[in-house]
Amino acid sequence: MVRFGIVGTNWITERFLDAALQHEEFSLAAIYSRTEEKAREFAGKYGVENTYTDLESFAKSGDIDAVYIASPNSLHMQQAILFLENKKHVLCEKPIGSNAREVKEIFEAARKNDVLVMEAMKSSFLPNFKSVAENLPRIGKVRRYFANYCQYSSRYDAYKEGNILNAFKPEFSNGALMDIGVYCLYPLQLLFGKPKKIQASGFMLDSGADGQGSIILTYDDMEAVVMYSKITDSTMPAEIQGEDGNILIDRISTQEKAWIQFRDGTEEDISKEQVKNGMFYEVDEFIRLIKEGRTESSINSFENSLAVMEVMDEARKQIGVIYPADRSSQEL
Repeated sequence: MVRFGIVGTNWITERFLDAALQHEEFSLAAIYSRTEEKAREFAGKYGVENTYTDLESFAKSGDIDAVYIASPNSLHMQQAILFLENKKHVLCEKPIGSNAREVKEIFEAARKNDVLVMEAMKSSFLPNFKSVAENLPRIGKVRRYFANYCQYSSRYDAYKEGNILNAFKPEFSNGALMDIGVYCLYPLQLLFGKPKKIQASGFMLDSGADGQGSIILTYDDMEAVVMYSKITDSTMPAEIQGEDGNILIDRISTQEKAWIQFRDGTEEDISKEQVKNGMFYEVDEFIRLIKEGRTESSINSFENSLAVMEVMDEARKQIGVIYPADRSSQEL
């Protein structure tokens, strides 16, 4: 069993635990929260005895082998490095840092301490994403990648009423691109690598966070179009257009269905069976890597995570999204 600690007692953590507790080698060992009351309340839901309100004590604890970090984005680097320096393996929610400088520092700490760190981008490990990658040659030369993730945030209703919650506060390195646009960019990086050129535009909210945006990414012989929003909804599938046919994905973040439309009008379902809560697969990858003594995923690799962040840094620069975390960075 791998003994996990949890940093961040919110809805995404509960979603993560719903998946992780299905894994036979996952053990929930300890909970951290800023207040004792919240830590014990959350721990009580899962029958966990060990709780912490001091992060440094938690990192030094002998209660855990690994930690899942689901705190605000702006805290990821500081917290990840603290655990890495205490020889704890780190699974950190996406985006793993606020910018490329922070991502590099996290990975350097992992190398220095010879422990595993992985960005928790779940879609990389989904059976249907693997099916898409395997079937890509069947649609011929790829000319366009289109991904769309537009999901109206309930927190936007609060925003319009004058209550600005964390999702729309730039001091937490939040906003539409970082929160959901990344789901469109990570598969693009895994399938096609870094683009040659980036053109980004977006709609800025008064808080300084982006509400929505679009990015055109140019490659030598294809282009990618990415759309994302936290202030509108969309049901359009993602699509990879080839000269001999197209691969469609129902929803880029969960990828529950994938199919090919060939130029002759025929269709083929290439979906594979996968569990409903796709976070299970990132847990499985992370635990497998620990068991094998590896310190980096070959899929959500340091190279891929950094490349995606560099694209987002450039897009934010063009849109005008600036975080407090950027002030000490030479990347923006």
